[in-house]
Amino acid sequence: MKYTMTAQDDHSRARAGVLHTDHGDIQTPIFMPVGTLGTVKGIHQKELTDIIQAQIILGNTYHLYLRPGIDVISQAGGLHKFIGWDRPMLTDSGGYQIYSLSQKRKIKEAGAEFKSHIDGSKHFFSPEGTVDIQRKIGADIIMALDECTPYPCDYNYAKQSLGLTHRWLERGIKAFDESEPLHGYQQTFAPIVQGSVYKDLRQESARYIAEKGAEINAIGGLSVGEPAPEMYEMTGIVTEILPEDKPRYLMGVGTPDNLLENIALGIDMFDCVLPTRNARHGMLYTQHGIINIKNAKWKEDFSPIDQDLDCYTSNHHTKAYLRHLFMAKEALGPQIASIHNLRFFLWLVGQAREKIIDGSFAQWKSSMVQELLRRI
Repeated sequence: MKYTMTAQDDHSRARAGVLHTDHGDIQTPIFMPVGTLGTVKGIHQKELTDIIQAQIILGNTYHLYLRPGIDVISQAGGLHKFIGWDRPMLTDSGGYQIYSLSQKRKIKEAGAEFKSHIDGSKHFFSPEGTVDIQRKIGADIIMALDECTPYPCDYNYAKQSLGLTHRWLERGIKAFDESEPLHGYQQTFAPIVQGSVYKDLRQESARYIAEKGAEINAIGGLSVGEPAPEMYEMTGIVTEILPEDKPRYLMGVGTPDNLLENIALGIDMFDCVLPTRNARHGMLYTQHGIINIKNAKWKEDFSPIDQDLDCYTSNHHTKAYLRHLFMAKEALGPQIASIHNLRFFLWLVGQAREKIIDGSFAQWKSSMVQELLRRI
């Protein structure tokens, strides 16, 4: 994998670039739709490519390991072939899911022991084991196993956890270097910066990760309940240290305004379940603010969902129709809303890229963030 920076904003750390992988190029900044179980919930792959215009999607090691099982995916020739997706893909190591199973897991030096949320069966993830699993899944970018700390988090615990994450990283790097890709194309291994919301720990972790010389670096443990200003502060601290010639991936973030603020801090890649999760509850993100499509005010509004958005779904269906689908509990309602929200997120990072290239990003971002936060 190779990253080429093509433009840099003069008034912030925002930059535009291209990430080259064996499954195609990715124009950054980029948002990755989350396909946890090998599917972006309720959306066909053709809609992802043709309407949403996704360039890369994310799969999850923990969930895919439990079902359909790694052997099934490996026998299919990897997750790309299993789900019929020929563009780049990233897999999370499962660290965040293990973190979320706070009552069903034990973190040890050797790795993480956890119980399945499906049937309660016991399983174990080690740094080496998650490399092996992700080799079999076959994503273009695979993540190191880390411990994601909660918010709030005691300083001493955060420091101990950071040490464990770094030791796990060493083992993961060794396992990756001593193994080969299994499905005929190259894979890239990404370390993760941790450190909770403590400046010195984030700096320590960023320096440690920068020294590893990885082709891509990630930032984890944010957007776990901390106020947005703390997220931005930690992100800014880390991007000051991580190398400029490598892409930076902020994991699990976020809302449209989060994306723009973090792009300004030098982040290139994002993923989050919010656009689809909130869509299923009737929340739509638009260029002019946030819509709750279930509200009665949309009952007789026959204007397009977002007529200015370059999206067939958003232009073709009216607010009144979409509200009707939600009120009637028709499955098509959440599907249309999910397609709209994901297309909007991809449009937004695409616009950010254009503004970085033409030199107007800072001014555009300031006005756009205010619009994005409005409730219509």
